[in-house]
Amino acid sequence: MLEINNLRISIADRTLVEIDHLTISAEGRLGIVGESGSGKTLTVLSILGLLPTMMNVTGSITFAGQELLNKSENDLAKIRGRDIAMVFQDPGRSLNPTMKIGRQTGETLRLHSDLSKSEIQEKVIELMHAVQLQDPEKLASRYPHELSGGQQQRVMIAMAIACKPKLLIADEPTTALDVTVQQEVLKLLLQLSQESGMALIFVSHNLGVVQAVSERIAVMNAGKIVEIGETSQILNSPKAQYTRELIGSNPS
Repeated sequence: MLEINNLRISIADRTLVEIDHLTISAEGRLGIVGESGSGKTLTVLSILGLLPTMMNVTGSITFAGQELLNKSENDLAKIRGRDIAMVFQDPGRSLNPTMKIGRQTGETLRLHSDLSKSEIQEKVIELMHAVQLQDPEKLASRYPHELSGGQQQRVMIAMAIACKPKLLIADEPTTALDVTVQQEVLKLLLQLSQESGMALIFVSHNLGVVQAVSERIAVMNAGKIVEIGETSQILNSPKAQYTRELIGSNPS
């Protein structure tokens, strides 16, 4: 469904990311793991055309047969949220502090559907139920700062799945959460992917977290994929020295 070929992301004369080939199938779950600065986030941001304008991107990224790198901003805006959605690392910074949760959750539906105002309000409550938020009617009238970190992240996921995208990209979505809430969010993402047939790209520096939701893992270091394979193969029989060191740094 998504295929990346000969991707190069650079700034001035410095190459930041260099990926020869990477794919994810429909309904597949791919984990991208590596230390901070390895190029994980730059890679997934390039899929949606969200990199800073100072960066130069070449190569090919195709989604459902469409080349994404040559699309205009207007064309990409039609894809974002509808076909490909993204959950960002820090919901506290991603959510609009001046807009109530209910309105923010329904924003994608206003952009990409013909639903009436009342239908969107009903759908928002359904989405909040789907991400297991308690008392969604009350939460919809609150502002982001009135929610916990776990609630904010669930709201971000509700926004992302509103239009039933074919692909969900989750970029370090559990980093700022405590262990218990982290496990709940991971379980929720896995459940949503399995129930809706939605493909998932999960980005993290934590190999244990990636293992929990991924069928395949791509290990990145210094802007390149050093190893990719089935999750069990990566964990039990790693080929790259960097992968072995990464596993060794996660004793759990």
